[in-house]
Amino acid sequence: MTAAKPVDTPYKPSGIFGPAYRTATLGILLVMTLVAFEGMSVGVVMPEISEQLDALNLYGVSFSAFLIASLFANVVSGLWADRHGYAMPFLIGMALFVAGMALAGAATGREMFLVARAVQGLGAGCTIVAIYVMIARVYPPDVRPKVFAATSAAWVVPAMVGPAVAGFVADEWGWRWVFYGIVPLVVPALVMLLPSLGKRPDEEDRTRSSGPRSRPLLMTLAATSAAGGAGVLLYGVDELRFSPLKSAIMVIVAAAFLVYGLIRLLPPGALRFGRGLPTTIMMRGLFSAAFFGVNSFIPLALQSVKGFGPTAAGIALTTGALGWSTGSYLQSRREVEPYKRMRLGAACVVAGVLLTILSVVPGITGWVAVPAWIVAGLGMGLGMATVSVTALKQSPVNEQGANSAALSVTDMLGSALALGIGGALINVIGHTSAEIAVGFVVICCLMAAVALAATLLASRAR
Repeated sequence: MTAAKPVDTPYKPSGIFGPAYRTATLGILLVMTLVAFEGMSVGVVMPEISEQLDALNLYGVSFSAFLIASLFANVVSGLWADRHGYAMPFLIGMALFVAGMALAGAATGREMFLVARAVQGLGAGCTIVAIYVMIARVYPPDVRPKVFAATSAAWVVPAMVGPAVAGFVADEWGWRWVFYGIVPLVVPALVMLLPSLGKRPDEEDRTRSSGPRSRPLLMTLAATSAAGGAGVLLYGVDELRFSPLKSAIMVIVAAAFLVYGLIRLLPPGALRFGRGLPTTIMMRGLFSAAFFGVNSFIPLALQSVKGFGPTAAGIALTTGALGWSTGSYLQSRREVEPYKRMRLGAACVVAGVLLTILSVVPGITGWVAVPAWIVAGLGMGLGMATVSVTALKQSPVNEQGANSAALSVTDMLGSALALGIGGALINVIGHTSAEIAVGFVVICCLMAAVALAATLLASRAR
């Protein structure tokens, strides 16, 4: 008599901290924690840097320089990841990021600081796309939502202590040590990821796309056109108040180069919000523009209008990141159609941005920015993680690098344009306390309109 065959047990995917994924997960989370510390710290100390380096008129451009450089690096990193794997762009990205941090700490003038920000952007752009491809290659589809939720949760500790620590370090030892102090965090991140970086891709992963976004020279030229166009466009917008005709011509020509680059960098139909993947990619840019177009000006507004110190002003950014992590966790726990989560997230960003206006209204405490930015952060957690998961699900394996790069391109471009235009508005309106308050209100209204557009367009991601 033969023994009965055991009944097959239901399939249960391994947890992200299970034996198969533990090392990769810890390494990815450490890298995201490093990036989070940088993002939170720079935002808090930028008002002081602008004052000491006589660069308040470059406040928005210093953020845009980082983002535009990231845009270029996104494309190159995505191409390399699709054709040769993600290890090399990741390592190069981390090296550039560290070099940029050291250069920023040593900056003696605003020109040197802007160069440092661009080097940081090149490093961050390479690293983030490499991580997205790593997630797509290492984890199965049913595990990826939890990975993206975990990467958002990796912002929690830096968000809770980063702004306060950055403010304290700037108050006690100077803002330069905020940059220098981040450099040692690279070592444990690299050690944890070395096993994953040495993992050879499967044969399916090495299959190269034959589409137009797989051609290195064409894509590099497109990335140069988009990044250069974006940079010149922002410069032209800022110079409109000095030389309207010359600047207007510059803006038109730059916009043409930008559109030319984007047509080749993004999936077909993206600029007209075609249904499915094209709109999913574009939603990333709308979310980033609406949120970060306000986020980076909150410390400036609170310090200039309400008299907050760097530590106190950083708390508002802390609450936004906490809301973001909560929203990302919620999107991974409930089975709701992705476009509905995107729509709800965008609506939360609209509400949070509009509520933040109250923080610069006379007679109202600046601390109202705390609950307002929790709401906006919640919307970003719901929307951004959903966009990332949906885009990977809609992408063929051999185009995951290209589409990960496209996500980052719209992300960086949306943030860069919003920050550059916001900085130009501050320069046009003025730099006194009352004028900065007015400029902040105008910026919030503009970014709320962008988030409202995302709310209306979300259904096209189906």
